[in-house]
Amino acid sequence: MDTSFEYIFPAIRGIQAGREYYVSMCPLRLIPKIFIFDEEELVPELRAQRILNRSRVPEMASYLTNNTKDYVFSSITASIDGKVKFEPMGDQGDSSRVGRLKIDMNSQFIINDGQHRRAAIDEALKTKPELGDETISVVFFVDRGLERCQQMFADLNRYATRTSPSLGILYDHRDEGALLSKKVIANSTAFQDIVEMEKSSLSPRSRKLFTLSAIHMANAAILSGHAYDSFDEAVEACCSFWDEVYNYIPEWQQVQEGKLTSGEVRQSYVHSHAVVLQAFGHLGNEIIEKSKTEQKKHLKKLKTINWKRSNSKTWEGRCMLGGRIQKSSSNVSLTTNLFKNHIGLPLTPEEQRTEDAFNRGENGQK
Repeated sequence: MDTSFEYIFPAIRGIQAGREYYVSMCPLRLIPKIFIFDEEELVPELRAQRILNRSRVPEMASYLTNNTKDYVFSSITASIDGKVKFEPMGDQGDSSRVGRLKIDMNSQFIINDGQHRRAAIDEALKTKPELGDETISVVFFVDRGLERCQQMFADLNRYATRTSPSLGILYDHRDEGALLSKKVIANSTAFQDIVEMEKSSLSPRSRKLFTLSAIHMANAAILSGHAYDSFDEAVEACCSFWDEVYNYIPEWQQVQEGKLTSGEVRQSYVHSHAVVLQAFGHLGNEIIEKSKTEQKKHLKKLKTINWKRSNSKTWEGRCMLGGRIQKSSSNVSLTTNLFKNHIGLPLTPEEQRTEDAFNRGENGQK
């Protein structure tokens, strides 16, 4: 090499598409120092990756600093633009694939996948510098120009898919809201055996009536702004509300009893769709701290609502548009307003303004 200064990484050599690549472990403290981004002011065709979304970084950094005993970060993939030399431990077998990767210190490291992890590590080290001695796996490729880097980015993200919100909640054992929703489903009569725990959308043939993600969002709405002395108290408050609602919606009961299929209910009624569950959540937020007698007094009036989708006079413009279920924030608000008016709860000034606009036809209805 032209210089005596170089980075030395313990590495394993592999082959993909006939080209060598290297896997190493890098101390977190080095990640912000040696890995760079493309200049953000460059036009997209001259960059090798997307622009950093800085709004994602604080949450990722907090994840690191708040979970120092059990965080998990996947590998960073980077291209090396510079001189590289791999020195194997031996000439044959496994020893020829394990060794030291020497990289000229004048080289540039361009991240192909993991720029947000890199930024989060940089941010986390400012508050917890002791994380610097921990390591993250890095996959190194030898840079072969901008076009190759752009193709690598495209290939690395070609088949990347986000997990469904329901599956993310199901497998999250750290977030208290996720834990609460799973316990509510397990303990509530209303949700026994009719919740899809993995998918966040239901096919017409699904035997489930609700999704975990929809119930999770509704529970968050119920508890928003309320404080409970314990986790179990919050669970009980949600269970009590849902079970009382369940008493006045016979179709939910009939699905559990096998008298109706969930597909029939979802096709013919509005009350099992996420927008209505969310509206139930906002309704629950209003009455959850009332006595059980008061809750029952109000909620029993739900049984006189015509939940059929064919009842367009009630639902069109609130949770439906052109006969199709809609779930914008305004749809949730207007559906909540309908519930509150029906069971005798006053609207807040903001809710009243939304209702007045709806009645004037400003939502597109006449």
